[in-house]
Amino acid sequence: MPQDETHVTEVIRRLVLDWCADHNDATERKVDVASGDAAPLFGIERVLDSLALVGLLVAVEQGIDDELGVILTLADEKAASQVKSPFRTIGSLVAYATKRALEESSAHA
Repeated sequence: MPQDETHVTEVIRRLVLDWCADHNDATERKVDVASGDAAPLFGIERVLDSLALVGLLVAVEQGIDDELGVILTLADEKAASQVKSPFRTIGSLVAYATKRALEESSAHA
Protein backbone atom coordinates (compact mmCIF):
# COMPACT_ATOMS: atom_id res chain seq x y z
CA MET A 1 0.00 0.00 0.00
CA PRO A 2 1.45 3.42 -0.93
CA GLN A 3 2.68 5.57 1.94
CA ASP A 4 1.70 9.18 2.74
CA GLU A 5 4.60 11.43 1.69
CA THR A 6 4.32 13.77 4.69
CA HIS A 7 4.38 10.85 7.14
CA VAL A 8 7.33 9.20 5.36
CA THR A 9 9.27 12.49 5.37
CA GLU A 10 8.62 13.02 9.10
CA VAL A 11 9.72 9.47 9.96
CA ILE A 12 12.91 9.74 7.92
CA ARG A 13 13.77 13.20 9.27
CA ARG A 14 13.37 11.88 12.81
CA LEU A 15 15.59 8.86 12.02
CA VAL A 16 18.31 11.12 10.63
CA LEU A 17 18.11 13.61 13.51
CA ASP A 18 18.13 10.83 16.12
CA TRP A 19 21.26 9.34 14.54
CA CYS A 20 22.89 12.79 14.42
CA ALA A 21 22.14 13.36 18.11
CA ASP A 22 23.78 10.03 19.00
CA HIS A 23 26.73 10.84 16.72
CA ASN A 24 27.13 14.28 18.31
CA ASP A 25 27.21 12.73 21.79
CA ALA A 26 30.04 10.40 20.76
CA THR A 27 32.36 12.63 18.71
CA GLU A 28 34.00 16.03 18.55
CA ARG A 29 33.03 16.60 14.89
CA LYS A 30 29.38 17.40 15.33
CA VAL A 31 26.56 17.68 12.83
CA ASP A 32 25.09 21.19 13.17
CA VAL A 33 21.48 20.06 13.63
CA ALA A 34 20.52 23.64 14.54
CA SER A 35 21.00 24.46 10.83
CA GLY A 36 18.12 22.11 10.05
CA ASP A 37 17.95 20.75 6.52
CA ALA A 38 20.99 22.82 5.47
CA ALA A 39 23.30 21.07 7.96
CA PRO A 40 26.25 19.59 6.04
CA LEU A 41 26.81 15.83 6.29
CA PHE A 42 29.11 14.65 3.52
CA GLY A 43 30.93 16.30 0.62
CA ILE A 44 32.92 19.53 0.43
CA GLU A 45 31.76 20.81 3.83
CA ARG A 46 31.52 17.33 5.27
CA VAL A 47 31.27 16.58 8.94
CA LEU A 48 31.02 12.81 8.54
CA ASP A 49 33.81 10.58 7.34
CA SER A 50 33.01 7.60 5.11
CA LEU A 51 32.54 5.19 8.01
CA ALA A 52 30.16 7.54 9.82
CA LEU A 53 28.17 8.06 6.60
CA VAL A 54 27.78 4.30 6.21
CA GLY A 55 26.58 4.09 9.82
CA LEU A 56 24.01 6.82 9.19
CA LEU A 57 22.73 5.19 6.00
CA VAL A 58 22.44 1.76 7.64
CA ALA A 59 20.55 3.26 10.59
CA VAL A 60 18.15 5.10 8.26
CA GLU A 61 17.62 2.01 6.08
CA GLN A 62 16.91 -0.14 9.14
CA GLY A 63 14.56 2.48 10.57
CA ILE A 64 12.66 2.71 7.28
CA ASP A 65 12.28 -1.07 7.28
CA ASP A 66 11.22 -1.18 10.95
CA GLU A 67 8.82 1.77 10.89
CA LEU A 68 7.53 1.85 7.32
CA GLY A 69 7.97 -1.76 6.23
CA VAL A 70 10.02 -0.71 3.20
CA ILE A 71 13.33 -2.39 2.39
CA LEU A 72 15.78 -0.30 0.38
CA THR A 73 19.46 0.48 -0.13
CA LEU A 74 20.35 4.17 -0.13
CA ALA A 75 23.99 3.88 -1.28
CA ASP A 76 23.47 2.36 -4.70
CA GLU A 77 23.76 3.23 -8.39
CA LYS A 78 20.76 5.59 -8.14
CA ALA A 79 22.59 7.64 -5.50
CA ALA A 80 25.88 7.51 -7.40
CA SER A 81 24.21 8.72 -10.60
CA GLN A 82 22.88 11.92 -9.02
CA VAL A 83 24.45 15.20 -10.22
CA LYS A 84 24.69 16.34 -6.58
CA SER A 85 25.24 13.83 -3.81
CA PRO A 86 22.02 13.04 -1.95
CA PHE A 87 24.14 12.74 1.20
CA ARG A 88 25.51 16.29 1.30
CA THR A 89 23.02 17.73 3.84
CA ILE A 90 20.32 16.57 6.21
CA GLY A 91 17.69 17.95 3.83
CA SER A 92 19.12 16.27 0.73
CA LEU A 93 19.35 12.93 2.55
CA VAL A 94 15.78 13.20 3.88
CA ALA A 95 14.45 14.15 0.43
CA TYR A 96 16.33 11.34 -1.32
CA ALA A 97 15.41 8.69 1.26
CA THR A 98 11.75 9.81 1.15
CA LYS A 99 11.70 9.60 -2.65
CA ARG A 100 13.26 6.13 -2.61
CA ALA A 101 10.95 4.85 0.16
CA LEU A 102 7.88 6.07 -1.73
CA GLU A 103 9.15 4.47 -4.97
CA GLU A 104 9.76 1.14 -3.26
CA SER A 105 6.43 1.29 -1.45
CA SER A 106 4.56 1.96 -4.69
CA ALA A 107 6.48 -0.74 -6.55
CA HIS A 108 5.38 -3.36 -4.02
CA ALA A 109 1.80 -2.14 -3.56
